[in-house]
Amino acid sequence: MRLVVVSAGLSVPSSTRLLGDRLAAATGADEVRVVELRDLAVGIAHTFTNGFPGPDLSAAFEAVAAADGLIVVTPVFSASYSGLFKSFFDALSGSDPEALGGKPVLIAATGGSARHSLVLDHALRPLFSYLKAVVVPTGVYAAAEDWGAEGLDARIGRAAGELAALVSGASGTPARPARKADTFEDVMPFEERLAGLRPTG
Repeated sequence: MRLVVVSAGLSVPSSTRLLGDRLAAATGADEVRVVELRDLAVGIAHTFTNGFPGPDLSAAFEAVAAADGLIVVTPVFSASYSGLFKSFFDALSGSDPEALGGKPVLIAATGGSARHSLVLDHALRPLFSYLKAVVVPTGVYAAAEDWGAEGLDARIGRAAGELAALVSGASGTPARPARKADTFEDVMPFEERLAGLRPTG
């Protein structure tokens, strides 16, 4: 399993990068490549002005397109993903509109307060659904107080397991047992059911 972690963290060290690394390690992936967007910021800006990604940005696009799955992590700015994060995926989709089509993606974010955890479902999930990715059901948000606290490891493990299952093609959901009424031929006509309810005698 080849994964790419796209990290939009700006500081060094970065809690955003740390979260991405922990998620990747929990998947048990054979190969993990990390794309640090802060190192590509100038190239991303130039792409919007001249229409062509430079060598480093092109290599990042190729890595994302070739990956079996993605882990994408952004810090929260103004209750949403960062501008650098959005610009990278705008540039990627402009270069190859189908780059994320059908690709499993685990969404994650970091922030100073737990109040911003809704960023996963209100910003990240719609973005990657629009890009035609298959978004893992469990997203991971880590607030400042989550580091070292109970619960974060469990969320990381659950989300990583779901990503690994999607990449391997396993649904993780047991098939619903077939019922007799699931087949058209076995459905009793309405008139017969109604007649069975009428009192006899």
